[in-house]
Amino acid sequence: MVALSAIVVASATGCSQIIDAINALSGRSATTVVPTAGPSSSPSASLLYNSVFTSDGSVQLDTDLADSLVLELNVWAQDPKKTQEWTPSNDKHFGFAVNVYDKRVDDKAVLAQKRSVYLSSITISSQTAQTSGQVQSPFQFSADPRTMVPSDTLRSDKGLLLNTYQGGFLVPDTVIHQLPGDTYGLTLSFTMNVWVEGQANTDTSFGQQSVYEAVPIAIFQQ
Repeated sequence: MVALSAIVVASATGCSQIIDAINALSGRSATTVVPTAGPSSSPSASLLYNSVFTSDGSVQLDTDLADSLVLELNVWAQDPKKTQEWTPSNDKHFGFAVNVYDKRVDDKAVLAQKRSVYLSSITISSQTAQTSGQVQSPFQFSADPRTMVPSDTLRSDKGLLLNTYQGGFLVPDTVIHQLPGDTYGLTLSFTMNVWVEGQANTDTSFGQQSVYEAVPIAIFQQ
């Protein structure tokens, strides 16, 4: 299910869809950025909120699940060149994708040669940075990925199978609505619960992990 202000447009996942969406963004890889708090009262405080997402229009965050096994989270603005129009009152549209790469084998290798990773749940919470010093959580998203993809997509009781051939998990459009008027920054916190195969094609080798990533976003005054 999708909670509160998240609006999701579910679509068929496919390798070409994810690749086309991400290649069009001209984003760059980045590690999690800790936002810099602005002064308690300044109309230009948003300029002090450190955000790769805002400056580039997209961000890629990689998490090592095991040796040479990487979970990749991509987040992008629907209009990457207009992130400075992300104000408290405007609707702020973005998309995101989750995928996994087993770098021990060729990307085109059959699934039996790759370590499998299943995404069982994904949650996004939010936290505002406001000149008043208040903190609110205006955006929330929560979903079982299996409910948001075509029925023929590979899944099990562990969740949705992530792999580059199939295309991973894609949410092409969701929206952040109204924010408090004095907001100069917003941090989206992603929590992804996954089952990770320790040895390829060995069902008894799975273990659970939780992945946490944060995406700071600058918010500008009109």
